[in-house]
Parts: sequence; C-alpha cells; structure tokens
Amino acid sequence: MWFDVQYFLWVAPALLLAVWAQLRVKSAYAQAGRVPARLSGAAAARHILDAAGLHDVGIEQIGGHLSDHYDPRQKVLRLSSEVYRDTSAAAVGIAAHEAGHALQDAHRYAPLVVRNAAVPVASLGGNASMWILMAGILMQMQPLVLLGIAAFGCVVAFQLINLPVEFDASHRAKRLLAEYGIVGDQEMVYVNKVLNAAAWTYVAGTLQALLTLLYYVTRYGGGSDE
Repeated sequence: MWFDVQYFLWVAPALLLAVWAQLRVKSAYAQAGRVPARLSGAAAARHILDAAGLHDVGIEQIGGHLSDHYDPRQKVLRLSSEVYRDTSAAAVGIAAHEAGHALQDAHRYAPLVVRNAAVPVASLGGNASMWILMAGILMQMQPLVLLGIAAFGCVVAFQLINLPVEFDASHRAKRLLAEYGIVGDQEMVYVNKVLNAAAWTYVAGTLQALLTLLYYVTRYGGGSDE
C-alpha cells in the first residue's frame, strides 16, 4: 500500500491539477502584486468589516507566505505580512476573501457552520485513518480496515463541505471590493485571476481526497489484504 503504483495512478489527475493550480496561483499572484490598489490589504479588510458592522473582528499580521486565514474562534483575520502591508490587487483580493469568511461567520452561513462543526471530526479522521487502515491490513482484520476507510471518509466530507465556503468567500470579496470602490474594473481583472487560481487549489485538494477514498474502497474495501 505505502509504495503502491496503483495509488499514484489513481490520484495522478488530482496531482497534476494541483501542480497546475499552484503554478497558476504563483503566476496570478506575481501579476496582481504589480498592480497598485487604493488600499493595503489590511485597510481593505478593515473597510469591509466595518461596513458590515463587524468592528469587533480584529486583524493581525502573521508570518509566512500566503498563510492568510480567518479564525472563527478568536474572531480575527490573520494576514501574512505581504498581504497586510501591500497596496496591490493581490493583497486586497486575498484580504477581502478572508474578510468574506468573517461575514459568513457573522451571518451564520450554513456551509461554514457545518464546516466549523466538522473540523474536530475531520482532523481526527485525517490523523487516525492511515494508522487504523494499516493496522487492519497488517492484522488482516477487515472491520478495522473498513473503520480506517470510514475515518478517511470524514476528511473527504470535510473537503466537499469546504468548497462552497471558499467559493462563496471569493464571490463576496469580488462583489464588495467593487461595491466599495476599493478596486476599479482594471484592477478587478487581476483580483479575479488570483482568487480564481486559488479556487483551483481547493478543487485539486478535494479531488485528491476523493480519489484516495475511492482507491481505498476499491483496493481494500472488499477484503483484500495485499
């Protein structure tokens, strides 16, 4: 299983899509990073949050490249230094996307509520599934194998739930950036490139998880102990 050529054949489409998506993100971010915007990423996010009445949602600067995220527990946007400080189409697009998650949280957007509730189960399933599956195969215990597959199924379910959350956050970002005049039509072209490229990384991750699950079911779900 661990060096199974069949596995790589199963997930090859997702791996190729992931490589393509990452190259597209890198290219789009580089292009959009050279297009000036009226505000910095942090200022754009603050404007969107304040306009929605979310004055209590904080914005923090963190390290890392494209490490931006919204923390629903702490009610804070954490933006990487380049996104936080830069006045570019790339920075405001990414910051607005994260602000979109804060708006989802405030409005109790149903897929986000489900995703947040599923995080502990998906995390446990992701960490435990491989060990359970390996143990079941080594001990030739089919119920344990099926339990491992089911645990990984929680990861796939989480990925599927996450897709509409990310797509909606990008949709909100594009609409609000235009509505508040943070970017004009010319800059929006590059915001679209960045957010659309990022969306493909989520699609690739979901496809890989789904194909991995199908591989497990096909290879081990029928009782094979190879």
